[in-house]
Amino acid sequence: MTIINCDMGESFGLYKMGDDKALMPLISVANVACGFHASDPNHMRETVLLAKAHGVKVGAHPSLPDLQGFGRREMKMSREEIANALIYQIGALAGFLRAEGMEMSHIKPHGALYGMAARNEHVANAVADAAEIFDLPVMGMTNTLHEVIYPSRGLKFIAEFYADLDYGDDGFIIITRTHEAMDPAEAADRCLQAVRDGTTNTTTGREIKVKADAICVHSDTPNAVEIAKAVKTAVTPWLDAA
Repeated sequence: MTIINCDMGESFGLYKMGDDKALMPLISVANVACGFHASDPNHMRETVLLAKAHGVKVGAHPSLPDLQGFGRREMKMSREEIANALIYQIGALAGFLRAEGMEMSHIKPHGALYGMAARNEHVANAVADAAEIFDLPVMGMTNTLHEVIYPSRGLKFIAEFYADLDYGDDGFIIITRTHEAMDPAEAADRCLQAVRDGTTNTTTGREIKVKADAICVHSDTPNAVEIAKAVKTAVTPWLDAA
């Protein structure tokens, strides 16, 4: 079984990003930005309230401290610095959830931090250091250090597949500064292949193994709502009803 999740709550001040109100009814899990790459206290609380209204679970989506670069630029930080930045962000979201009588469901690092943790042991362990404090599962990619380090630290690992990002021959997603629109039918087909066959095709056409405990749609993809609708229809038989 799989879940559909979305990175959201990424507006900041008067700047709006993503159509969270249209996306929330289409998903079962929201990864809420915690202020270091996007969002602010008002948008965090608003997103939590929106998720609660639709019965959607909420996880933390913390980032490197890169508000201007939307968390998609790599930074050199010590393991302790990264862990402290994550504890700070996760703790903030935990407060808003507590105010609404909700529990945090998981942690999913954002952008460059996600990619760095997939390749670098000290970064992956920094993520685990923070996750251990909150005793929460961590979302990540199969066939990377996510799948090695998190379980080795006693943390539940949730394997994630991306509906709207391309995969390279090395099995990694190709992280771009901005997301381009994608054909919803193409996104739906690739998600169906992932949940049904456990495979996807890279940018060169090579077939690689993947896991899809969770399927992600980014709220900042221009046609995210259409993609989410198409993906949900395609993978409905595999969706977790819980």
